Amino acid sequence: MQIRYRALLTGTAAMGAAGGLAMPVGAQTMTLSVGLPRLSVAEYHRPYVAIWIEKEGAAPRTLSVWYDYDKAKGEGTKWLRDVRQWWRASGRTMNFPADGVTGATRAPGDNKIAFTAGKGPLGTLAAGNYTLIVEAAREVGGREVVRLPFAWPPKPGASAKAQGSTELGAIALNFTK
Repeated sequence: MQIRYRALLTGTAAMGAAGGLAMPVGAQTMTLSVGLPRLSVAEYHRPYVAIWIEKEGAAPRTLSVWYDYDKAKGEGTKWLRDVRQWWRASGRTMNFPADGVTGATRAPGDNKIAFTAGKGPLGTLAAGNYTLIVEAAREVGGREVVRLPFAWPPKPGASAKAQGSTELGAIALNFTK
């Protein structure tokens, strides 16, 4: 199985403020669009997807996990370890379903999800440079990881874009107040 990394930054997403103090940023919203391609394969299964952020020197923070959470006896969780990089970073220490983080697998197409500063899994972020990671793994399929660097607090209109090649399509990160 091959993992590919690609990221193209646009706007001011790559430029960031330095510092380590937590900075509340009012109603700053981070909107993420995750493209899941429609694949022509004999046996198609919706991918398990994990979305998290990392900052050097800080614990990874899981923002969302899409999996078959409604299977009887928690059967869907046994396949979460196939989302390997996320599992090693923070998944294995979580209890599922995780309130505000767990979601159902998604159909092919553009899937949008928003996170507001100071609320939910995003919480309060310290100023600095972060990486948003999207990882997808599919039964009878492959795995893919896409990384998007960004700075917090973001400049107005900042964005980052990347393109997956197999299990993920276009990934777009936008910041608004």
